[in-house]
Amino acid sequence: MIDIRAFRHEPRPFLDGAKRKGAFQQALDLLNADEEWRAHVASVDDLRAQQKIDGKPTPEQLDRLQEIKRKLKSAESELADAAARRDELLQQVPNPPHESVPDEDDAIRHWGEPPQLEHPKDHLELGRFDMERAAKVSGARFGYMVGDTALLALALYRFALDRLVARGVTPVLPPVLVREEAMYGTGFFPSEKHDYYEIPADGLYLVGTSEVPLAGLHMGEILEELPLRYCAFSSCFRREAGAAGRDTRGMFRVHQFEKVEMFVWSPPDESWDEFERLLAIEEELVQELGLPYRVLNIGAGDLSASAAKRYDIEAWFPSQERYREITSCSNTTDFQARRLGTRFRRDGKPETPHTLNGTAATGRWALAILENFQGEVPEALRSYGAPATVTR
Repeated sequence: MIDIRAFRHEPRPFLDGAKRKGAFQQALDLLNADEEWRAHVASVDDLRAQQKIDGKPTPEQLDRLQEIKRKLKSAESELADAAARRDELLQQVPNPPHESVPDEDDAIRHWGEPPQLEHPKDHLELGRFDMERAAKVSGARFGYMVGDTALLALALYRFALDRLVARGVTPVLPPVLVREEAMYGTGFFPSEKHDYYEIPADGLYLVGTSEVPLAGLHMGEILEELPLRYCAFSSCFRREAGAAGRDTRGMFRVHQFEKVEMFVWSPPDESWDEFERLLAIEEELVQELGLPYRVLNIGAGDLSASAAKRYDIEAWFPSQERYREITSCSNTTDFQARRLGTRFRRDGKPETPHTLNGTAATGRWALAILENFQGEVPEALRSYGAPATVTR
C-alpha cells in the first residue's frame, strides 16, 4: 500500500500517479476519507480529555461526565467506521508509476534477427502437446507436455536455476497454496481477485506466480541484512478471466504453467539498480538461448497495482509473426513491503524495504524455442537433459 502519511503531506504525486493508472477517484476518495478520519480522531481525543477532572466530581460534573461518556461512545463508533472506510480505500489505491514510465508501451531495444522461415510451423506442430486429453481430464486451456517436449521444458527450468544460483541467488521450492493475506500483501487482491483459484474450505488460494510465497516468506518480519535475493520454481495457476477469446489455441495462455521466478528485498536507495540487474539477467538468459526479442517499458495503464515500473521481454514467434511476452520484471518499491508488514533495520532504525520480481523462465520459452529453431534445441539446454532435436 502507499504511505498514507506521505500521501497526506504531498497528495499531488499520488493523485497524478493514480490518474495514470485509472484510479484517480479511489485516490481522491482516500484523501477525503483520511481527512474525515483525522477529524474523528480529534473529536475522540477532545472528549477523552474532557473526562479528566481534579478531585471528587460534583453532582453537576457527574451529570456532565455521563453526557460526555454518551458522546464518546458515539464518537468512537464513528471513528471506527471512518477508519474502516479509510483502510478499505487504502487497499484500492495503486502504487504511483515511476517518472520514467511512458503512457503507452515503449520498445526500448531489440536483440537478434527473427528467422526468415517460408512456412513456419507453430509449437503444436513441432512439439508433443496433448490438448484434447487434457481437456477431458481438466477442461479447456490445460495441456500435457509429453516426451521430448517435457524434457525441453524441464531443461529450461534447471538451466535458469543453475544460472541464478551461480550468481549467488538462493533457490526456493515454495508452497503454491497461500492464505488471503499473502495475496493482499503482494497487491494481487483486491483488484485481480477474479483471476485466481480459491479453495474456500481451507481459506487458501492457488498462486499465479511464486512472487506471492516468496514475498510472504518474510511477512511481518524485521530483516537485518539486505539485499536478499531469491529464486523459486513452482507451478502457477490463473483463470485468465480477462483473456476470453484470446490465445485459446495451444499452450501460450493456459490455466496451469511452470515458472522460475526471481524476487529481491532491497534497500530503497538500491532498488532501481537491482531492477536493471534483474532485466540484465533476463536478457542474458534469453540471449544465451539465441531467441530474438525486444524489451518493452510498459505503459502506466498496463501496470499492476503494485508495480512502479515494469519491463517485459517479448520473444519473436514466427507462426504469429509478432513478438510475445516471455518475461516481466517489476519494481514495486515499498508498496508490497508496507502491506506485508516487513521492515529492515538500518543504523538501528526500522525502515520499509523495496521489493522486486522478475521471470527467469516459463513454459512459453519452450514454445519460442520450438518455433524459432523449428525443433532444434540450443546447445545450452542439452546438458540439462534436453534432446538435440525435439520429435513428436
